Amino acid sequence: MALDLDALETMRRQHPAWRLLLADSAPLVASFLQRVFVLPNLRVMSQADLAEALEDTLYALREQRGAAAWPKTAPEYLTDWAANDKGWLRKFYPPGSDEPHFDLTPATERAIGWLASLGERSFVGTESRLLTLFDLLRQMQDGSESDPETRVRELLRRRALIDTEIALVTAGQAPLLNDTALKERFAQFAGLARELLADFREVEHNFRALDRRVRERITLWDGSKGALLQDILGEREQIADSDQGRSFRAFWDFLMSRARQDELTQMLEHVMQLAPVAELQPDPRLRRVHYDWLEAGEHAQRTVALLSQQLRRFLDDQAWLENRRIMDILRRIEAGALAVREAPPAGDFMTIDDTAPNIELPMERPLHAAAPRLLIDSAALAAGDEDVDAGALFSQFVIDKAALAQHVRQSLQQRTQVTLSELLALRPLRQGLAELVAYLGLAAEQGKAVIDDTVEDQVSWRNAGGTLKSARLPRVIFIK
Repeated sequence: MALDLDALETMRRQHPAWRLLLADSAPLVASFLQRVFVLPNLRVMSQADLAEALEDTLYALREQRGAAAWPKTAPEYLTDWAANDKGWLRKFYPPGSDEPHFDLTPATERAIGWLASLGERSFVGTESRLLTLFDLLRQMQDGSESDPETRVRELLRRRALIDTEIALVTAGQAPLLNDTALKERFAQFAGLARELLADFREVEHNFRALDRRVRERITLWDGSKGALLQDILGEREQIADSDQGRSFRAFWDFLMSRARQDELTQMLEHVMQLAPVAELQPDPRLRRVHYDWLEAGEHAQRTVALLSQQLRRFLDDQAWLENRRIMDILRRIEAGALAVREAPPAGDFMTIDDTAPNIELPMERPLHAAAPRLLIDSAALAAGDEDVDAGALFSQFVIDKAALAQHVRQSLQQRTQVTLSELLALRPLRQGLAELVAYLGLAAEQGKAVIDDTVEDQVSWRNAGGTLKSARLPRVIFIK
């Protein structure tokens, strides 16, 4: 983007981040929104909860600076911050709720991040960033090299370096990072982790902007419905196949791997226990930042699914309005015909397009295929006098979903996530397939479960007769 005078003047008037930095209430807005949304990685908050938190903040400020410092109420401030002339919060109504909810806009989060970067840093690390640049260049060079001999020479060079390092470690001369290098790399990791969380909110904003453009195109479309759907679906496919779409899909596939999650957990636990890192007093939430990534990505996926459902309903409404318009035209034609029934006008009353014959070649018609004759057994049914066991009528059972949900919550008290197969290992199925379906229903209702289609789990149980049954299903992961 070129930072010319006209572009900067336009941004100064219209961009929400710039308006926030110019506002007199910027210290209150930035500090409050960072504490409520950014630090705990909270995506959505109801108006009642957000107003209560803001009211507590305003009460403390009024005790210090007087009641005239912030005269408005908390709901009034929230409505003002979400207005079009501010754009610092997004106010919306979730499906099935009549209470407004709020979310942070990407522009506000970028402004808060820029303000946080203005603070004085204890040291400016350059080595880790230089090494990162070298690694990126090496990945691009190796990934684009098509000559097999060149790639083999590079791999042999790396193997020689690894063999040398193995020899040093075996001899007890392993090179270790000093305290400064550890602090520098951890600071860079923490910054990138926070930036990645902010990227998810911008991805959701881009999807909502796409949905808004599609609705505007549907409203103003004057062509055929087939051409409209082809245009919309083509744009959706272009977004999925774009660089951003492919990058997000690769990131999601990488993060959904259970082995990668366990590896990240082990590395974070080890790094957070290092003495140089502990001196920095890092945010405790960094221990589970990969779960925050997973939750933010799942929220983005749910947003895309919700927008698709709303778009489908919008298209259905447009089709209903079109059918109603056709019926109105037909009724006006009928009313006009009845009005001139007694005195028909002279000349042509109505014109229609001339008919044209449909040509069908004889060989295009399918050959006749005789329908198979059905043999019906007409044996008479005789009334029997055998005693039938009516116990099956009273052997019905009901799955206690509350007990299953309690079992899931108890398992998550000691862990951040647990799979369905691990739950069944702790508490086997007692009522067979019906209980397994109830677990899957809980995963769909709670919204805090992830289904990994790339991995399959096998569960087994014994029925009332003692027969061993088993089922294969995608891995279901319950998250705290």
